[in-house]
Amino acid sequence: MFENLQDRLGSILNGLTGRGALSEADVSAALREVRRALLEADVALDVVRSFTDRVREKAVGAEILKSIKPGQMVVKIVHDELIEMLGGEGVGIDLHAPAPVVVMMVGLQGSGKTTTTAKIAHRLSTREKKKVLMASLDTRRPAAQEQLRQLGAQASIDTLPVISGQSPTDIAARAVQAAKLGGHDVVILDTAGRTHIDEPLMVEMADIKKRSNPHEILLVADSLTGQDAVNLARNFDERVGITGLVLTRMDGDGRGGAALSMRAVTGKPIKLIGVGEKMSELEEFHPRRIADRILGMGDIVSLVERAAENIDAEKAAAMAAKMAKGKFDLDDLADQLRQMQKMGGMGGIMGMMPGMAGVKDKMAAAGLDDKLFGRQIAIIQSMTKAERANPDLLKHSRKKRIAAGSGTDAAAINKLLKMHRQMADMMKMMGGKGKGGMMKQMMSGLAGKMGLGGGMGGGMPDLSNIDPRQLEALQKQAEAAGLGKPGGGMPGLGGLPGGLPGLGGAKLPGLGGGFPGLPGLPKKK
Repeated sequence: MFENLQDRLGSILNGLTGRGALSEADVSAALREVRRALLEADVALDVVRSFTDRVREKAVGAEILKSIKPGQMVVKIVHDELIEMLGGEGVGIDLHAPAPVVVMMVGLQGSGKTTTTAKIAHRLSTREKKKVLMASLDTRRPAAQEQLRQLGAQASIDTLPVISGQSPTDIAARAVQAAKLGGHDVVILDTAGRTHIDEPLMVEMADIKKRSNPHEILLVADSLTGQDAVNLARNFDERVGITGLVLTRMDGDGRGGAALSMRAVTGKPIKLIGVGEKMSELEEFHPRRIADRILGMGDIVSLVERAAENIDAEKAAAMAAKMAKGKFDLDDLADQLRQMQKMGGMGGIMGMMPGMAGVKDKMAAAGLDDKLFGRQIAIIQSMTKAERANPDLLKHSRKKRIAAGSGTDAAAINKLLKMHRQMADMMKMMGGKGKGGMMKQMMSGLAGKMGLGGGMGGGMPDLSNIDPRQLEALQKQAEAAGLGKPGGGMPGLGGLPGGLPGLGGAKLPGLGGGFPGLPGLPKKK
């Protein structure tokens, strides 16, 4: 969502950091460009004006213009003000109330309320180990209550049985009573929406609030609606009194202005963001991490968290045992490629790695996109069990059959086999080190930089045993280690040897940094 803004701000701020000294005119010219970039990203005018005024006030001081690296000081000021505009510190859903804690979901039709209700319930039950009850109060939209029931069945979450003819306020009261009797920790009320804000909607919301006494009232807004989402939040807050915001479709191609404006305009924290269709694709909103991503500084903490969620500890241990014996077959390669896909693919991973934001476009231009992983997995799945275990069996006739089965050609199969050979050679060289797979090594490299050892076979840290405050401090540790500087790359992680062997041999000019422990990258000896 923030790619265009990231590119614009990146080029503006890189122009500042490349200069030895800055004048007030330089700062003013840069801030004019920043202002234009934010307005083009659909950020509210009054928010842009106050943002640039605050940056200018701090950036034209004598201590900035005379500092050793004035450009970097200006970048830091922009970064700090961006965090402040987004809300300072991240705020999660508040469950500090007598059980059952009532969470009321409000918003317009089509913003994703029902799906978000199920995602929040899934998150609370899996991460917080809470017993959750969901109730649909939408008696107007056809099959709305059935939709929530089916989502509950998919995620193994309790839903309130539907009694036809009940009013939304009666359903809300019955849901709270059922939650008390059922020993539930949280009850989530999915209210009805409209295509626009109207008086009957607001009266109904107020009545439900009076009957259920919610501890949290979360407004679900579609981040692709731009400034209208800001007006929506203001209206709901004035009439009902919201406690926080949930932005959906943050994985879309919108300009991101609503996300940047809503906190500043309403004063209400953005608590969660939807980043995909799956139940697990709901993330807490951390202003510092979002600001880091926008300014191309990466988001190591989210990357480590995502790895901890997606790396299967048992599979990693089994992989380590095989690698200790120097074994690595095509089934193992397919597992590694699937792990990369779960992590968001190469694009998703690079977007979170410091100094790597510009690499995605270069990789796409070289034909190294996430579709490549899908094609390679399809090739492996078109092989027999014996062929996957022993690639040496693959002669011309077998390759012809596999190409027909996977919709590829012999050249693609040869590239995959070359990549596998290089990775297998690397595994043999590593011998008994037992690192546990490419994603685990990648995370291990990052975790080592941040002083996190232990967990999962000496690679990925076990985040379940890390104090939350320590996890929040990771980004600062990363910056101290030199990982959070715009354009700073990833020192000490090696470089790409001009291309990615086994992935088509395409050259990626101008790539500094590298991917720690990503098999297939080192030159074959």
